[in-house]
Amino acid sequence: MYIGRHLSIKQGYAAVAKAACAGGIHAFQYFPKNPRSLGIKDFDRRDAERCAQLCEEYGIVSIAHTPYPTNLASEREEVRERTIESLLNDLDIANSCGSLGVVVHFGVYKGKEPLTGYQSIIQSLNEVTGRWNGKAKLLIEIQSGEHTFMGTTIEELAQIRGLCAEPSKLAFCLDTCHMFASGLWHGEADAEWLNKAADLGVLEQVAAVHFNDSMFAAGARRDRHAALGSGHIGEAGLKWLMSVPELRKVPFILETPSDEDGTYDRQLNLMREWGTL
Repeated sequence: MYIGRHLSIKQGYAAVAKAACAGGIHAFQYFPKNPRSLGIKDFDRRDAERCAQLCEEYGIVSIAHTPYPTNLASEREEVRERTIESLLNDLDIANSCGSLGVVVHFGVYKGKEPLTGYQSIIQSLNEVTGRWNGKAKLLIEIQSGEHTFMGTTIEELAQIRGLCAEPSKLAFCLDTCHMFASGLWHGEADAEWLNKAADLGVLEQVAAVHFNDSMFAAGARRDRHAALGSGHIGEAGLKWLMSVPELRKVPFILETPSDEDGTYDRQLNLMREWGTL
């Protein structure tokens, strides 16, 4: 299985691929630029292409993650326009780095008409995909329900992708903490949401999993990640998820606090153990 964690690009794109290789992991996630800004990054393409070469050489897969201010659902046109330009920049960087795609949330809608928020999401996705022709995809991530009612169900993922003009340029990213926080999942094995994802065509389009435990109970709508085995989800459910046949080739990425010794060795070893069950 492709197991790994979020890494920093502070030393460059090729350097993060080298760090993944040195750390013995076969998957990683990174912010392609400043995670707190929608500003356009003029990046070093040779460095990004070297990252792609190293990942191919060592059998490593990667995904990028959009900056925090990204908001597909915004009712403010200027925010939505900045989000679109930023996403195209993120896709360009990710594509150059050889990444599978760029993780993006629905965002937060603060207007009075929920339908308008969903329409904004679809319009934003259509504008991005209409201008994008690379291999990297937008990976729509399921949300936790904190600060927003949107993006917390399997039905929403399926409906939004199905209504977009170019669904082939869209895939999905599951997040264990988000699904637990929203109440979609309570940590049980053989969960009903998986059957629904299969029935609605979502499961076959999952390109990545954020593998996080939760600091809060199921349904609390609190997006606070915990180290594996130290939260409320429980090992049984996490082990089960790693055994789902349709997800065996999908990268499982930690976005958790480090272990007590400052490394992620314990958690990564747990994932390696569970991935062989």
